[in-house]
Amino acid sequence: MKRIHQLSRQLINQIAAGEVIERPASVVKELVENALDAKASKIEIEISNDCRNIRVADNGSGIHPDDIELAFTKHATSKIETQDDLFKISSLGFRGEALASIISIAKVTCTTRTKNLETGTKVECEESRVKRAPCGCSQGTTMEVKDLFYNVPVRQKFLKSERVELSYITEVVQSTAIANPSVSFTLKNGNSIPVQTSGSGDLLCTLTEIYSNTIAGELKKIEKTDETEHIEISGYSSTPDFTRSSKKSIYIFVNNRVVKCPVILKAIDTAYKNMLPQGKYPFACINLSIPAADVDVNVHPTKREVRYKNPNLIFNFVYSALISALDVFQQPDISKLYNAELPQYKPLEKKIFSDYTEKAKTSDVILQKGVLPRTFYNNVNNNSSYSNSEKQSQLLCSTPAFFKKTNSIKNADTIHEGSNEVSDFTILGQYLNTYIIFEENRTLNIVDQHIADERYIFEQLKQQLEIENVPSQLLIVSDVIKLEPNDAAILVENKEKLEKYGYGIEQISDTEITFRKVPQVISHFKPQEIISDLIENLHGSLNNLEEKMLVTMSCKAAIKAGQELNLWQMEELIKKWKTTKNPYTCPHGRPILHTMNESEIASFFHRTPAAQNA
Repeated sequence: MKRIHQLSRQLINQIAAGEVIERPASVVKELVENALDAKASKIEIEISNDCRNIRVADNGSGIHPDDIELAFTKHATSKIETQDDLFKISSLGFRGEALASIISIAKVTCTTRTKNLETGTKVECEESRVKRAPCGCSQGTTMEVKDLFYNVPVRQKFLKSERVELSYITEVVQSTAIANPSVSFTLKNGNSIPVQTSGSGDLLCTLTEIYSNTIAGELKKIEKTDETEHIEISGYSSTPDFTRSSKKSIYIFVNNRVVKCPVILKAIDTAYKNMLPQGKYPFACINLSIPAADVDVNVHPTKREVRYKNPNLIFNFVYSALISALDVFQQPDISKLYNAELPQYKPLEKKIFSDYTEKAKTSDVILQKGVLPRTFYNNVNNNSSYSNSEKQSQLLCSTPAFFKKTNSIKNADTIHEGSNEVSDFTILGQYLNTYIIFEENRTLNIVDQHIADERYIFEQLKQQLEIENVPSQLLIVSDVIKLEPNDAAILVENKEKLEKYGYGIEQISDTEITFRKVPQVISHFKPQEIISDLIENLHGSLNNLEEKMLVTMSCKAAIKAGQELNLWQMEELIKKWKTTKNPYTCPHGRPILHTMNESEIASFFHRTPAAQNA
């Protein structure tokens, strides 16, 4: 082993920079937070050189010339002094790590002037070395960061395209602007201005400036105070009719700090439970004001995680505030509907029914809801003597069954439309509209219909992909879908990869896309119902993208649990499933089939297989 030695200041700062500065957006976050701590009312951010050049200018209090060199030293800060200050942090920055980390991995120039001085100071930093000189400038601070990661090539290699990195920066500026509606923000990238707010002090005005005027009518105001616990919540949350495709439109702030907070996120999810369809999320911006002593923000160098002294109190407080705001949208209590009078259905029309009793040999086949031939349904629907309500009555006339039953498909093949195929298994029925029960070789089999169909579709898609791209369905008309900037960017960034899986995406703006085509197997879904799964797959590792894309498509396209199937649908599903290479588990790894042999069943009833007729 080599002898122990002290690391250089430059190397120490570069190691620390790995925790604080992950990408260009991290630099923007740290510099903007410093500007806010300096009480700036106007902040301008300019991005260039593939997001490796960053300029942040503010009109804040500036840095005193006697402190300027110290500001770029590790663990030097004006925001805390004693250990007790860690338990009542009121500023956004406080660790004294950001500037020292940035100058270790970029070339930095800082010009600054305080209000009471006529001359400003210019500082040039490179390789953790600091040079200063007097200069003329306006009040405030301008930080110019150039060639980010120029001396850490491995970090450069992991940066994504300019479009994607800019989307992350846009997300940082948007969330910070929402948390600080009294501050004017401008984000520029060449001739483009992705974010611009006026600093009006009105949160709703800021939201309309970032998104659009139409969003105002979709939001409910959230406002609640607990004077005993000295906590307060304010903000806006969307009505259940206004949904987003991911949780990225949920902005959570604690004392105006942008944070990741599982407690508040859980309260939002719980409040919206049963109001939103699967895969849809609300738009929300919520600021929790809480005594600094009751929350710990010193959890991680990025200062994005928080911990509460009493998390249950916070959950219940946020949940109750949301429920109050959304009260008008709560679902009715269905228990009050249990005693409602049920509609009276007519018995089956004898004339129509008699045409099928002979063919179906009803002594062998019990025709019940969901088991009637398709032509029977067609005859009812096409019979002009019925009104629409009467047609519905005819089709829903049978009583619910524990599961639909037929003694043998082999005896029912006379009513199988256009097919004399005799199957080697016998469908017994469907249980809870989720499990198909069938008999084969004296064994009782229970199959989960969703994951059996999912397995079949997955293998079909995989075979198609080995030959060519997944078949697509062209869309003549497709809605424009508004997304978060980084979601839109990652979709466009992977446009060619998505073509392989049957998706055709066209970019309308930095935050809007539309579909030109979608995979044929899920073409019956609206693009808005597909987008969240697509984005989730792309945000993860791309190493196993093919598997994830096919699993998502097959799961989406498969027959759902709880979906009622008729006899022939059950038979076809089982036939298809039995042709798969791996019929035992779905692509997620869940078991498809549960079997009980004759001995197991006989043993339960204290019989022997040879004494079945006893």
